[in-house]
Amino acid sequence: MDPWRYSTDGISVALRVTPRGGRDDIDGIETLANGRSVVKVRVRAIADGGEANRAVTELLAKVLGVPKARVKILSGMTSRLKQVAIDGDPKILGETLRKVAAAKA
Repeated sequence: MDPWRYSTDGISVALRVTPRGGRDDIDGIETLANGRSVVKVRVRAIADGGEANRAVTELLAKVLGVPKARVKILSGMTSRLKQVAIDGDPKILGETLRKVAAAKA
């Protein structure tokens, strides 16, 4: 099952973020102990003052080819588990995310 949901405005993605991960990258898809699927993301930034959140939104915008303003964190501002909304063509966003995640699997 994909860790994202489609809507008319774009997609909503479940993430598991690793701050101070050594590089800014998407590491594929992981299934958590509770059965929930998430996209694994690592960023160089530290989890202080919103730096890691900013790095996550910038990474997703770059990977998906959308402006940074179209990526919004919906929940999990202070948690490793986040829900992020990305505005744009849901089909294109979903396929791009699937390709990037599969390349890292």
